[in-house]
Amino acid sequence: MKRVVVTGMGAITPIGLSVEEFWNSIKQEKIGFAKITKMDAEGYRATLAAEVKGFEGKNYMDFKAAKRMELFSQYAVAAAREAIEEAGLDMEKEDPYRVGCSIGSGIGGLGVMEKEHEKLLNKGPNRIQPLLVPLMITNMAVGNVSIQFGLKGKSLNVVTACATGTHSIGEAYRSIQAGDVDVMLAGGTESAVTPVGIGGFAALTALSSSTDPNRCSIPFDKERNGFVMGEGAGVVVLETLEHAQARGAKILAEVVGYGATSDAYHITSPAEDGDGAAKAMEYAVKEAGIPMQDVTYINAHGTGTHHNDLFETRAIKKAFGDHAYEMKVNSTKSMIGHLLGAAGAVEFITCVKTVEEGYIHPTVGYREKDEELDLNYVTNGAVQEKVPYALSNSLGFGGHNASILIKKYQE
Repeated sequence: MKRVVVTGMGAITPIGLSVEEFWNSIKQEKIGFAKITKMDAEGYRATLAAEVKGFEGKNYMDFKAAKRMELFSQYAVAAAREAIEEAGLDMEKEDPYRVGCSIGSGIGGLGVMEKEHEKLLNKGPNRIQPLLVPLMITNMAVGNVSIQFGLKGKSLNVVTACATGTHSIGEAYRSIQAGDVDVMLAGGTESAVTPVGIGGFAALTALSSSTDPNRCSIPFDKERNGFVMGEGAGVVVLETLEHAQARGAKILAEVVGYGATSDAYHITSPAEDGDGAAKAMEYAVKEAGIPMQDVTYINAHGTGTHHNDLFETRAIKKAFGDHAYEMKVNSTKSMIGHLLGAAGAVEFITCVKTVEEGYIHPTVGYREKDEELDLNYVTNGAVQEKVPYALSNSLGFGGHNASILIKKYQE
C-alpha cells in the first residue's frame, strides 16, 4: 500500500475564513456562537448557531460562478482553493485524470429547496427557477470543486450524515492507496442554518435550547442538552508520499489508518455499548500497525447531546481499556458547534495542527462533571505536549462510524 500524506489544507469556519485564522481562534479559545441571523428564529426551540461570518463567494471565485452555487458549494470551493495553494499543486503540471476529489455534504442546498418550495406553493410550478436541482443536490460541492480546478480523476460525494467529512477523507485515502489516483482533494461542507434545518433538528430534540453562547455547546458536561448548528467547510490535499516528494511539497502529516463500521442499531442513537465506534477506532489503529497504547490523543465527535457523549465515552473505554484514562480527549465542537457533513473535515485539520504543534486545545465551556463521563476531556486549559498520533472520530445518524488516524510525518 502506498503511503499517503497531507500537503495542503483549507477551512471556512465560524471562527475563521482560513486555516490560519481558524487555528489562531482555536488557540484563543474563541467561540463562534451567537443569535441566528440567517433566518428569523423567533419561536424556534433553538435560537443560537455558529454561523460563518464575513464570507463573500466572489472573493474566492468568479462572481457569475458563485451565483450558480449554493453556500455549501461556495464554501467547498473556497476551502479547496486555500488547500491547493498551500499544497503548491500546479494543475498545469499534473495529469488531471490522476487528481481526484472526494467532498461530501450531509444535507446540501436545503435553503434553496425551501425557497423554491414556497414559490411552488404560492406561484405554481412554472415559477421554479431552472437551476434548482443543480443548486440543491449534495454532489454539486465536489462537482463545482472539480470544475473550478480542472480535477478529472475520481470524483466522489460521500453522504453519511455527521460522519460525511471523515468518510470522505477516508475514502480518498483508500483511493490513493489503491493506486486509482495520485492526489485527492478531500473533505466536507455544509450550510444548513435554515428554517427546516434548525426546525427539524430541534424537533428531534438534538439541538441545544440554551440562550447563553457560553453554555450552549458543552460536550461531556453534565448540563449538556444538545448540539449547536454550525456551518462551513474543510478540504485537504492528500497525495502519495512519492508524488509529494517528487514535486518538493511540504508534508504536513501522514494518514496511517482508517476505520469504518455501522452500528446497525438505531436511526439516530449510537449503540449504547459503543461497540461499533470502538471497532472503527480499533481498525484505524490496527491498520497503522501500532499498539493501542501509542495513541494518546482523540479528537472526539463530542456533539454535546446526552447519548453521543455517553456512548462515545463508552466506545473509547471499550477500544482502549485502562489506557483510555491516560489519553487526552477533546471536542472542537465546543468552539465551532456541529458542522454536520463538514465536521469531520474541520476536525481532521485540527488534528493535523495538533500533531504539528503539540498543542491540544481544551473542551471550552466545560464546568460540571458527569459521573460516567470520567475521561480526561482537557477541561483545565490547553495542553502542550508531543502528539505523535491523533485519532479523529465521527458518528452519523443511521449508525455510521468513522475514525481516521494521523501521524506526525517522519521520512
